[in-house]
Amino acid sequence: MRERMGRGALAPLMLLALAACRDAPAPGWSGYAEGDYVYVAAPVAGRLQQLQVQAGDQVKGGAPLFALDGQTERAAAHAAEAQLAAAQAQAANLQTGRRADEIAQIEAQLGQARAQAALAQTDAARKAALVAQAAVSRQEADAARTAAEQARQRVSELEALLRTARQPARAQERAAAQAQAQAASSALAAQRWRVDQTAQSAPADARVTDVFYRVGEWVGAGQPVLALLPPSNVKARFFVPETDVATLKPGDVVQLNCDGCGPPIAARVSRVATQAEYTPPVIYSNAQRAKLVFMVEARPDAADAARLKPGLPLDVRRAAPADNS
Repeated sequence: MRERMGRGALAPLMLLALAACRDAPAPGWSGYAEGDYVYVAAPVAGRLQQLQVQAGDQVKGGAPLFALDGQTERAAAHAAEAQLAAAQAQAANLQTGRRADEIAQIEAQLGQARAQAALAQTDAARKAALVAQAAVSRQEADAARTAAEQARQRVSELEALLRTARQPARAQERAAAQAQAQAASSALAAQRWRVDQTAQSAPADARVTDVFYRVGEWVGAGQPVLALLPPSNVKARFFVPETDVATLKPGDVVQLNCDGCGPPIAARVSRVATQAEYTPPVIYSNAQRAKLVFMVEARPDAADAARLKPGLPLDVRRAAPADNS
């Protein structure tokens, strides 16, 4: 009788134990929402001329954000345009010969030289014949022959000058001029890029979280004017004890719970820290005993990320496995 009563009392206890094992919640971890902010800056300096957004605005990708005055950059671009025009004109000038009037001038000089050479040659031949008759001295004949040779060399000089005038510059000079024109073109492209960079637009759909300058203030090169937070840059950061870290890996699904967020938010683990750190006492409750923890990051879908605000405390649990039955 006593043995039968003992068996009867044991059965409910076993059922309760099985139910407790079946309904035990998944281990939870504490964390908070974090945002990877995008700080929008211009690579050039200038006075803030236009500010199209304010903190809290929702902007679309490509929407204008702000613009600097850009007066210095525009002046430099105009100077680069003039330098490019000069370099291109120089390169084009070296591709052709001299002007038509200059060539005509050389041709006229060549005609005169040929006439003078013919006259000098005739005079030298005549005096050479008179030497035999003793009509002229040999010295006079030699002088006439020398004058004829000089006239012939003058003709050769002008013929070479005419050929040179009709030809373009040397290949090395033309290559140097082309290189200078290309350098001027690159300098102009760089200046135009700087002019374009005075106005910045949103790189993606995002919320403006903060504005650091006002219209009229001077902004240094590379100084952020405002901060954006795209939904895809919102993530959960939580801390897992050393006893649980081996059970998590990138790609695992966890559930994020927070006050006022509505239904749990699914997120995928994107990073598990490789180094441990000590539990920050501000974040963790007294119920959490683990002191050595590993930081884990998980990212929700962009649609759900809008429900999370950076700094919001989170309760993170492993997602329940899908029921395939």
